[in-house]
Amino acid sequence: RVRGAHVNAAETSMHLLAHIRPSRLHTQLFTKSLEASSSATFSSFGASKRSGPMLNRKLGCQGFGASVAAMTSFPPQRYHYFLVLDFEATCDKPQIHPQEIIEFPILKLNGRTMEIESTFHTYVQPVVHPQLTPFCTELTGIIQDMVDGQPTLSQVLERVDEWMAKEGLLDPSVKSIFVTCGDWDLKLMLPGQCEYLGLQVADYFKQWINLKKAYSFAIGTWPKNGLLDMNKGMSLQHIGRPHSGIDDCRNIANIMKTLAHRGFIFKQTSRRI
Repeated sequence: RVRGAHVNAAETSMHLLAHIRPSRLHTQLFTKSLEASSSATFSSFGASKRSGPMLNRKLGCQGFGASVAAMTSFPPQRYHYFLVLDFEATCDKPQIHPQEIIEFPILKLNGRTMEIESTFHTYVQPVVHPQLTPFCTELTGIIQDMVDGQPTLSQVLERVDEWMAKEGLLDPSVKSIFVTCGDWDLKLMLPGQCEYLGLQVADYFKQWINLKKAYSFAIGTWPKNGLLDMNKGMSLQHIGRPHSGIDDCRNIANIMKTLAHRGFIFKQTSRRI
C-alpha cells in the first residue's frame, strides 16, 4: 500500500517493487523475452494460466496502468492480426450443388490485445440457386430478403480486398492470418465456388488456423461439436445463434481470446496450394 499522499515518487516505486514477488517481477521486466520463445508448448500453456492472472491482479492492486497489465497478461502472438471468418452457404436436404456463400463475415482481431478492431460483413446474392430453401433459412436464420439485391461473390471479393488494403493488412510487414472453425470454409467452400464461377482465390485465403486443431493442441480433446463443445469446455457463454456467420465469428474470437490469456500461442495449421 502507498503510505500517504506525502510519499515521494521514488519511495512509492520502491515500495511497489518490494511487494512484487521476484518471479512476478521477472515476468514484468522480461515480457519481451517471451517473444523469443513464442513457440510455447502445452506445458507453458499451463504455467501461464497460473501466473498470468495473478500478476495482472497484483499489478492492478499496485496502481499500474491497465495497458501495462494487458501487456503482461499473456505472451505475444506470432501474428499482428487474426482475421476470423465463418461462411454461411446455401443448403438443403439432400444437399444442393453447387453450394454458394450467402454470408461473408470477417473480424479483425488484434494479436496483442485479442480485441476486435474492425469488422467486414455482408450478405451475398447466390446466382446459381438464387432462391433460399426453407431448410437453409431455418438453419442459418437468413431469409430471402437478406440476400436479394446484395453483391455477388465476385463483387464481395473485390470489397474484401479493398477492406484488407484499408486496414493495412496487405502491407508485407504486417503479419496476419485467417482463422476458421474447421477447414471447410477455405479448403472447400471458397475455392470450390471460385472454381465454378471462374474466379481467382487471393493468396491470403490460402493459409489459415483451424480453431478446432488449435483448441485440441491447447486442451487435449477434439471438439466434436465445434464451437458448442469449445465454449462448454472453457465455461464460456455461447454468443448469438448457431450457424449465424457473424455470431460464429464472435464466438471464435472469444475462444481465441480466452486461450491467448491462458498463454496459448496460435500458429498456422492448414494451407491450400
